[in-house]
Amino acid sequence: MIEPLNLPNANLRLKKKNRRLYVWCIVRKKELICTPEEWVRQHFIHYLVNYRKIPIGLISSEFSLNYNGILKRADIVVFKKNTEPILIVECKAPNINLNQKTIFQIAQYNFKLNAKYLCLTNGLDHFYCEINTENGNINNIDEIPLDLVD
Repeated sequence: MIEPLNLPNANLRLKKKNRRLYVWCIVRKKELICTPEEWVRQHFIHYLVNYRKIPIGLISSEFSLNYNGILKRADIVVFKKNTEPILIVECKAPNINLNQKTIFQIAQYNFKLNAKYLCLTNGLDHFYCEINTENGNINNIDEIPLDLVD
């Protein structure tokens, strides 16, 4: 199940209990079953903290939101220091292709959160975009800006 990802190495705390692998979430501060999607999510959180220098306190994992009366959860939401959502990250397992369905899912979340940046990742492929808030255009970008939360 554990496979190398196209992300920097993450110093994850792993533990095996009852023949299941668990990973420690530095955001939620608890052990979680290490599913393939969780493996990607935890690597991406470490990437945000250690390589993009985003404070842990500005990151939410499994952020709950209500979309048309249905409870949804965004994998990762990064907030600016003024608590405004600035980035939504949708994580998929490495064997899941990033396609129109995953784009639609993150677009639903952004309809509620109005983040300027979106990221889709399966740990191997990463798709980043910036939303132009004035005209609604979506522009592909190479990576998350370094000054994201300032």
